[in-house]
Amino acid sequence: MQVNRPFYLLILFFVINQVASAQFRNTTQWTADGNGIYQYKEGNIVKIDIKTQSETPVIKKSQLVLRGGDTLMPEAFNFSSDHSKLLLFTNTAKVWRYNTRGDYWILDITTNKLKQLGKGRPAQSLMYAKFSPDGRNVAYVSGHNLFVEALASNIIKQLTLDGTRKLINGTFDWVYEEEFGCRDGFRWSPDGSKIAYWQVDATKIPDYYMLNTTDSNYSQVIPVEYPKVGEAPSPVKIGVVSITGGVTKWMHIAGDPQQHYLPRMEWSNAGTLIVQQLDRRQQQSELFYCNVANGSAVPFYAEKNNNWIEVKSYWNDDDPTGWEWINEKKAFIWVSEKDGWRHLYKVSSDGKKEELITKGKYDIASIECIDETSNYIYFMASPSNATQLYLFRIKMDGKSDAEPVSNLGLKGTHHYVISPGAKWAKHSFSNYFTPKSEEWVNLPLYIQQNNSRAATAINPVVPNSTIQYTTVTIDNGVELDAWINRPKNFDSTKKYPVVFYVYGEPASSTVADEYGNHQNYLYNGDMSEDGYFQVAIDNRGTPSLKGAAWRKAIYRKIGTINIADMAMAAKKILAKPYFDKDRVAVWGWSGGGSSTLNLMFQFPEIFKTGIAIAAVTNQLFYDNIYQERYMGLPQENKEDFIKGSPVTYAKNLKGKLLYIHGTGDDNVHYSNAELLLNELVKYNKQFRFMAYPNRTHGLREGEGTGLHLVTLYTSFLRENCPPGAR
Repeated sequence: MQVNRPFYLLILFFVINQVASAQFRNTTQWTADGNGIYQYKEGNIVKIDIKTQSETPVIKKSQLVLRGGDTLMPEAFNFSSDHSKLLLFTNTAKVWRYNTRGDYWILDITTNKLKQLGKGRPAQSLMYAKFSPDGRNVAYVSGHNLFVEALASNIIKQLTLDGTRKLINGTFDWVYEEEFGCRDGFRWSPDGSKIAYWQVDATKIPDYYMLNTTDSNYSQVIPVEYPKVGEAPSPVKIGVVSITGGVTKWMHIAGDPQQHYLPRMEWSNAGTLIVQQLDRRQQQSELFYCNVANGSAVPFYAEKNNNWIEVKSYWNDDDPTGWEWINEKKAFIWVSEKDGWRHLYKVSSDGKKEELITKGKYDIASIECIDETSNYIYFMASPSNATQLYLFRIKMDGKSDAEPVSNLGLKGTHHYVISPGAKWAKHSFSNYFTPKSEEWVNLPLYIQQNNSRAATAINPVVPNSTIQYTTVTIDNGVELDAWINRPKNFDSTKKYPVVFYVYGEPASSTVADEYGNHQNYLYNGDMSEDGYFQVAIDNRGTPSLKGAAWRKAIYRKIGTINIADMAMAAKKILAKPYFDKDRVAVWGWSGGGSSTLNLMFQFPEIFKTGIAIAAVTNQLFYDNIYQERYMGLPQENKEDFIKGSPVTYAKNLKGKLLYIHGTGDDNVHYSNAELLLNELVKYNKQFRFMAYPNRTHGLREGEGTGLHLVTLYTSFLRENCPPGAR
């Protein structure tokens, strides 16, 4: 499920364009020695020496000029392994969430010649182009088929012929992308002679039909293959094909393809694939080695969980690619919650030997770097405060304790991008009263001295901050993290309105200790200046680093346990005499929109005003991977889905409600809105509704949309939950 966050919370510092990884994403492209980075800057591609910050031009703007005089402006780029060629991604277009489709060009650096890949293919149709390991070929997807192009001869070989909108080769359907982070669906073999790829058969999945009513005189139907809760998954299989063409060899992985998922696949060696399979409930994970010559698949490592098993995209920034091999592929690093905490394990390549690396009652958030030379893993964690984040490292010997890399005196949220070999890192830091500070750090020196430039940027005294981090212990003894942003010129003898910002589901939390996390990005003005309290609470079931029991308490209870936690915490907070209980508002987007509706409907005595955006109103309308992961199968416990759905309680509405939805939302479908509208009408509940034509889940399309949304939000809030002290 997509999460909408304020734009100023998106940490995009120094991001360097590349397409080297299996995903499309722009990430840092390091030099081979880990002492520099490549960056597209002012039309040139430069190499930046991290230590000196000196810049050396590698590709000049003049080298990117086409015959007609136009200059290529790459949105991503990548060098071949020998640095003789440069792959450039331009003229991009969005597919679902991100710009993963466009045109690709090759610059031959030795001859200084540019040529476009995929000649004869439609413009903006190529996806995920990648050099072969030897740099002689490039493979890409176009029109749901897989192609390979020889760079010396420009000969294009189409490797798959059966691709359609619903039979997808080399990439994925909507739900695999949204819920597993799977986008790029093919992998070069280590010797460059073969390509392994996914094929998604969505032919049996019903389409959800969106309706475009504004771009022509007659409406246009836009179908989206979308498996809703209760629908069997699309069958997915993995095949291997020679780059010279021929018949695909399919892997024979045990289990009904309509009752399993294949969220990860990589090459183990030139003759073997390693594949992860999940059952439909996502409670059993099994790893297979697949022989690419005969297609046989042998299971060698398995794990079970009574709730759900996290996949790599969950703890790797929505990117499932790569396999954490160590010791010349004699072992790999695995992440599991099997002991109640998200920990790192070292597993032998045959799966027979397993060793816990991180020990203790704390969760790792993500793996940042594996430095085999020094035998260290660098990882993010929050061992004592789940609202904060720090970098640690630990020896991979199963005997050592983790040691902090971040300065633990800099209390707040740290982020790092680490070079190969863990020589350098780009470090950013902020907390609720310290704006983000960025710096390059030399990791070995940084670990020893821990006196980074960020330490001098922090002010140990909070000057006139209106923000307070706190914990709220609710009636059942559960302790919840929260922040409260009070009005400026607060007078405890007066009463003030309060606005709760909520999410509440497993996809996101709202109480991170980061700068700017406490400002309402949809409010036109300064809420503290205008006399509002703002509050956020993290209930059980959010992805806070508090142990698996915390995160999985929500299993089969979305819409119940999270709503009760937030409501009980709100009661505790509102017990203070300076809160005006007649001016209590709540708002949220996506899962937060669902929580807003549930709070308004289930606890109308507390929440008097609500603004819900792009909300799932009936859990049976959402996709199967997300909803079944956290709620089970409706064939077995449909009553839990009904019990947790806002539409079930719509008849209880008493307060003022503004509901907002885009008619072109391919994530949370517009039918959610119409279902809720019908229910509210049925019970003569008065409310305000805004439909944004053809806008998707983020409501980003269309001229004037952002300003209109902010104006609508602000005017409704000020009208129905007036600001200021009384």
